[in-house]
Amino acid sequence: MNDEELQAWVEDVSLRWFGRAFRHRATFNARLRSTGGRYFMKSHDIEINPKQLEHYGKEETEKIIKHELCHYHLHLLGLGYRHRDADFKKLLAKVGGGRFCQSLPGTQRRPLPYRYELVCQSCGMKYARKRKIDPKRYRCGKCAGQLKLKNLKPQE
Repeated sequence: MNDEELQAWVEDVSLRWFGRAFRHRATFNARLRSTGGRYFMKSHDIEINPKQLEHYGKEETEKIIKHELCHYHLHLLGLGYRHRDADFKKLLAKVGGGRFCQSLPGTQRRPLPYRYELVCQSCGMKYARKRKIDPKRYRCGKCAGQLKLKNLKPQE
């Protein structure tokens, strides 16, 4: 599928599900990694990740298109277009769009690089930390016990 076919598809979904025309550009962007698509507020254009179409097919990609069209139409109407807004959630549920896209194979999140761990001497509660801190200045948030610093990774 190319950008012209995507444009026609987005225009069709917009008319069919929202009853409004999509008057801007819809394109594929293969550089998107962690998202299925995005909406640009300044230009009102939409980009879709072609890898979602390759891996999960037209049905999942149409959910992504509906999601981005919710942002588009609500923004142009001056209503709540953000993920946290009630208008957005209501319209997304009405049209059957996806709240989240599926993760692409090979894009699993890496574990956070914690280098230190604080361990409570009383209750055993553990606190992961990226930076080294002085355990004498802090207490356990659960039982107010003394903390001991444990080095998880040697410094590079």
